Amino acid sequence: MARAALTSAELDAFRGRAVAAATKLFAERGYAGVTLRSLAKALGVSPMTPYRYFENKEELFAMVRTEALHRFADVQRDAIAGVDDPEEVLRMLGRAYVSFALDEPDAYHTIFDILQAQAGTYPELESEQARAFSYLHAAVTAAVDAELMQGEPLQRAHVLWAQVHGLVSLHLAGKLVMGCTLDELISLVFERPEAAQ
Repeated sequence: MARAALTSAELDAFRGRAVAAATKLFAERGYAGVTLRSLAKALGVSPMTPYRYFENKEELFAMVRTEALHRFADVQRDAIAGVDDPEEVLRMLGRAYVSFALDEPDAYHTIFDILQAQAGTYPELESEQARAFSYLHAAVTAAVDAELMQGEPLQRAHVLWAQVHGLVSLHLAGKLVMGCTLDELISLVFERPEAAQ
């Protein structure tokens, strides 16, 4: 006898549990170290159960990343709500980035440190990725327009992102041991050049 079709609520409930468990598994084991069967074991369900909810591991991973990026974008959005000063917006975004990485290291790892799906495969994932970057891009554009920094905004946003990401990654790996703290260095990233002289 065929199984009854899953309801939308049943799909959402299981997928929510699965995404939470899979986030930890992917962060600990990397993409190659996770299977739908290992997910089933972590959830305490039969080995075939995840196959009712996910087409394959790639779909599961895309969902994990989409959910993580959604939370990451929301953290940034909330951090700058009601803040108008471009310099303060940039500082708040830097703090929000660090806070998310420290509060949710597994999610942070799955967003940035594991090989990604081919572009165009998961539109919802790419939409959340673009939204997560949009806050920094908009803030840098406002700072350039206010003549608080120079350069092409998209390029400057990428450079700031790389600086913050690099510092956070070093911190999470336990490598910031040469006499400077993450807080000190993040603050320097967002100082105006004349303030640092």
